[in-house]
Amino acid sequence: MKVAVVTGPGTVELQDEPAPTVGPDDIVVEVGACGLCTMERRLFLGERQIYPVAPGHEAAGRVLEVGDAAAAVRGTPQVGEIVTVDLLTRCGTCSACRRGRSAMCKRPQGGSLSSGVVSMGAGLAEYVRVPARQAWPTGDAPVEHASMGEPLACVAHSVRLSGFRAGDRVAIIGAGFMGRLHLALVRTLGAAVAGVVDISDTRLADARSAGANWTAPPDQADEARGEQDVVFVTAGAPGALELALSLCDDGGTVVLYGAFPKELAVGLSPDALHHHEQSIVGVYSHEPEDWRTSAGLVRSGALARDLDLLVTARFALDAVGDAFRLVADTPTYRVLVGGS
Repeated sequence: MKVAVVTGPGTVELQDEPAPTVGPDDIVVEVGACGLCTMERRLFLGERQIYPVAPGHEAAGRVLEVGDAAAAVRGTPQVGEIVTVDLLTRCGTCSACRRGRSAMCKRPQGGSLSSGVVSMGAGLAEYVRVPARQAWPTGDAPVEHASMGEPLACVAHSVRLSGFRAGDRVAIIGAGFMGRLHLALVRTLGAAVAGVVDISDTRLADARSAGANWTAPPDQADEARGEQDVVFVTAGAPGALELALSLCDDGGTVVLYGAFPKELAVGLSPDALHHHEQSIVGVYSHEPEDWRTSAGLVRSGALARDLDLLVTARFALDAVGDAFRLVADTPTYRVLVGGS
């Protein structure tokens, strides 16, 4: 089969790899769509130098084979079903996994192809093999929507750890793809008001079209200050945490979803956090219960319009280079690769 490998900055090629064989507890999936996220963009631009590497962890497709042991268990995805797949590994034995916090699994992620190429998902391929427990059927939803199962699971994790409840007032800092998924999810779950902050007028206009109750650039968010129950920071830029805290009401929560520059340090007032009962929560990745939420939302169609709006472009696997060049050169939401 063919699998996309980033071999250096600005270079991606299709390489041959033996087609996966199904194990007793596995399924084999024909990939119909795989999203290019920030990680793929950074690899292609040379901002993250791990080469050669087979990326792609936002994948979905049709089940081709089911292992004998998995097939004997009720609830296992069946041949022909469309599934969204979790390509991360979790050891199940480390202290984080034993506490039910498998997003923080202490064993290094990833693996390798038969050639020794580092695998970071390797979902930009014709086929993938995954444990059956890590494949989630999405019913009649388009495969494009199913391919957003992984980022949506990350957002479900973020919202779950935030303590969000229906009726909460929400602000989202960052109107990119992940900010928009947060907007879609909290609106669907009953946010009283959901606003978006971003530096891009175009993305703010897109957020308003997608249902944001208010939008503002960072220096014009004064009317929302002190009025938010939950603030999600999906763009970890300098000043974002300070802005988020200023937006929070007493008893509110700031969720740090987006990654920040590693060298960035911020001064906070512990006394203010104490007296105003404000919380700061870091979130990262996803856990199995978040996949259940994500797949259920995709399957139900509750987010169908939102997900449609987030597909910027679609490329066949043999045009994967064009897809990478698009995300490298142009602001996008999600560019999908897969199929012929």
